[in-house]
Amino acid sequence: MQILTVDIGTGTQDVLLFDSERELENCFKLVLPSPTMVIADRIRAATAAQKPLVLHGLTMGGGPSHWATMDHVRAGLETFATPEAARTFDDDLDAVADMGIRVVSDDEAMGLADAGAERVFLRDLALGQILQTLAAFGVHVHLDGLAAAVFDHGAAPPGLSDRIFRFNFLRERLELGLGLNGFAFLGQDIPSSMTRLGAIAQTAPADLPLLLMDTAPAAVLGAFEDPWVSAATGPVVANIGNFHSLAFHFFDGQVVGLFEHHTGELTSARLAEYVAQLSAGSITNEAVFADKGHGALVFDRDAPPPDLLAVTGPRRALLVDSGVQPHLAVPHGDMMLSGNLGLLRAYAAQDAHVREAVEHRLGSR
Repeated sequence: MQILTVDIGTGTQDVLLFDSERELENCFKLVLPSPTMVIADRIRAATAAQKPLVLHGLTMGGGPSHWATMDHVRAGLETFATPEAARTFDDDLDAVADMGIRVVSDDEAMGLADAGAERVFLRDLALGQILQTLAAFGVHVHLDGLAAAVFDHGAAPPGLSDRIFRFNFLRERLELGLGLNGFAFLGQDIPSSMTRLGAIAQTAPADLPLLLMDTAPAAVLGAFEDPWVSAATGPVVANIGNFHSLAFHFFDGQVVGLFEHHTGELTSARLAEYVAQLSAGSITNEAVFADKGHGALVFDRDAPPPDLLAVTGPRRALLVDSGVQPHLAVPHGDMMLSGNLGLLRAYAAQDAHVREAVEHRLGSR
């Protein structure tokens, strides 16, 4: 069985072509620039050329692409976007217009491109390019499934903070009792509010089984492939991403607490302080939210203190530099595959055939 897993972050997209006929170490993998980084480069080229910009396509991750677009606007150059592309920057199209980006129809976008504007197509999943890259090296791809992870704030209703909406979503999924697997959805089961996940489903082949998941839970789930993490009874496992930091406290396999924050707002000392509060069960949602984070949640304030602090993610040095000496989770020898391995485990939890193939190579859980 072949399953292509794509963990799409802010800095990189990490690709693992899982093949149950191969040992995991011999499965092919790629670490490529993230889609938002690629889009940002194209926008900067349009700015340098002093050309009007037309964004079309689908809702995708922002960050670098948003910053490059705003630089284009600040340069005094015309900037247009179709509604779906515009929602990359804000679900409220009036707010997008206030940024200086004119929202236009698809037909208007085509006309502007024909008149000389630089047209840039937005999407998170570049499946064609990934498959072409593998094919260029003679890899025979015969996919039985596709699994992808992105960070999705969700489309908050007008007037509701997207940070509050996001954290309410985390709470609701955990209250279902599914653990981290509750953040994974088969293609036909994606909540309508998860617009970024939904956009990926639109670009995936209709006849290819699909699983989509939030990036941070996928990375933490994958961290449990590390033997030190899996052996712990009550670990705190943190994923320190380029944009977001999320930490879970577990006990006997259940989530007893968590917090989520913006990595760029955290110092090493502040991150360590939140981890200590999570470990003690004293962290509060109000404090994290007031500090520009998403929030915190404690299900069991009487849970025993953690017996391990583990960390993964591209900005993990932020916690290491705090002096708390966390365990660096290395699932199956490769930290970059944390999200991909989490995707495989989440897929296995939802499909018996996938479970058999995954456990054949990764072992049972």
